Amino acid sequence: MENKAADLMVKMNLAIWDGQNKKFAELIEKLSDEQLLNETAPNRNTGIYLLGHIIAVSDDMSRLFDLEEKMFPDYLEIFVKSPDKSNKVFPPIAELKSAYYNVTKNLENHFKKFSTNDWLSKHAAVSDEDFAKEPTRNKLNVIISRTVHLANHLGQMAYLNK
Repeated sequence: MENKAADLMVKMNLAIWDGQNKKFAELIEKLSDEQLLNETAPNRNTGIYLLGHIIAVSDDMSRLFDLEEKMFPDYLEIFVKSPDKSNKVFPPIAELKSAYYNVTKNLENHFKKFSTNDWLSKHAAVSDEDFAKEPTRNKLNVIISRTVHLANHLGQMAYLNK
């Protein structure tokens, strides 16, 4: 039987994750293509780059959680391993928005099936030995860190909404 306190912690963190994704989706719908092409601040990332970056990082959770292959494996090179102004060709904004919704919905469908014990189990980037030493290196911790990451970029992108 699962612990009620752990169940509650998982439920709260997933609600925060869902809430940040809802806010992000609302923002990208509100922003025009022209706004998404702008820098969030002088000499900072553009909205289109940050949108692709969020997709790539979220899509990578499929690998970390041993779910399936990434939906958009090419995005990691374009939006994570390369800086914004690296002359990489970005997919069209409409395609990126669609990718964001697809990745988010895919993760949501998988997350609904996870038990609390699944959330507290190790993720794929940690060895059994390291997990035995540091059980906080679990899937729930990934969601917590990805939620903070998403909130950070959401805050940056809010500056595009002028």
